[in-house]
Amino acid sequence: MKQLGLYKGYEVSAQANALHNGLFAATLMIEKSASSVSRTISFGELDYFFEESQACSYAMRWARLWIDEQARRNAAW
Repeated sequence: MKQLGLYKGYEVSAQANALHNGLFAATLMIEKSASSVSRTISFGELDYFFEESQACSYAMRWARLWIDEQARRNAAW
């Protein structure tokens, strides 16, 4: 399962990867494009869940928190 979204100028791709033990790993890619420069950050196996939808939802929430933290840090400069 994969969820795509936009949040504050970032492209977010949250995914639930099935593991051999029956759990789902929440993974995440965040991309920011500014003029000619593109920056992609990947976060693998943020946490593990019994339900695929829970893993995707968690990754999307985690992305929003990470993006908000980046904005806060940039505003402090």
